[in-house]
Order: sequence, then structure tokens, then C-alpha cells
Amino acid sequence: KVREAEQAVSRTLLRLHDGKQDFELTNNAAMIQAEARTQGTLSLMLGAIAAISLLVGGIGVMNIMLMTVRERTREIGIRMATGARQRDILRQFLTEAVMLSVVGGLAGIGLALLVGGALLLGKIAVAFEWLAVFGAFGCALVTGVVFGFMPARKAARLDPVAALTSE
Repeated sequence: KVREAEQAVSRTLLRLHDGKQDFELTNNAAMIQAEARTQGTLSLMLGAIAAISLLVGGIGVMNIMLMTVRERTREIGIRMATGARQRDILRQFLTEAVMLSVVGGLAGIGLALLVGGALLLGKIAVAFEWLAVFGAFGCALVTGVVFGFMPARKAARLDPVAALTSE
């Protein structure tokens, strides 16, 4: 329909201008489609950056938790020798990983609010959407559980005798 209307206007203008094409018609539908494609590409790029950031953050959580398990091997052995079950050790280290992620998530939210507040003071329009804030915090928690599980499982499967004799 838009194309037909554009052609009808062009024919009318040609007739009124004695056959001279001294005008130009533009179709905003093409610009709207180009803008939609650009927004789609930008959304895809931002999603990829977010996924890479989550992966890097998860690897950081896993690295910290693996070092914690390594440094506390003797403590784990003592707990197991005094009656702690594998489930208890797993829960302890998963809780630590989640707490690490909670602190990181809260720090991220705080930083985002500070930057947003600074932008608002600079008269730049900013929109905070609480669903996005809670979604980001939820992603931080899930990252802590997923990437903290392997070190927690490693700690829970330690042999108590070997853990007690390690330094």
C-alpha cells in the first residue's frame, strides 16, 4: 500500500511539474526498517557482551572458590573427621559462593545506580527498570551457584585422612 501511494504521488508531481523530476520522494518505512535492523544488531552485541561478562565473572567465582578449598583442606578434613557429611561441606562452600555472588551483584547494582545518578545530574535522561535490576541480580546468584558447584563438590569429596595430612 505504501509503495502504491508513493508511485501515485510521484505520477501526480511529474504531471504537475511538466514531466520534470525536480523532486525527490523519501519513504520513511525503509528508514524504520534500517533502524530496526540496527537495533537488533546492537541488542545482539550487548547480549554477547553480557554473556561474556557472566562467563568471566563465573570463572572468577570458580577460581576464588577453588583457592578457598585448597587453602582450607585441613579444616575440611577436621570437619569431616568430627562428623560433617559431604552434604554439609557442599552446602558450606555453595553458601560461600552464593554470598560472594550476592556481594558482587549488590556492588554492581550500587555502581549502576551511582552512574545513573551522575548521568541524571548531568541532565542526561536515564530510565531504571526494576525488573532489569532484579534480573541482573538473579543472574549473579545463578552464576554463583553454577560456577561454585564444582569447587564445592571437590571439597565435599575430599578424603578426610588425606585432607588431615595435607599442609
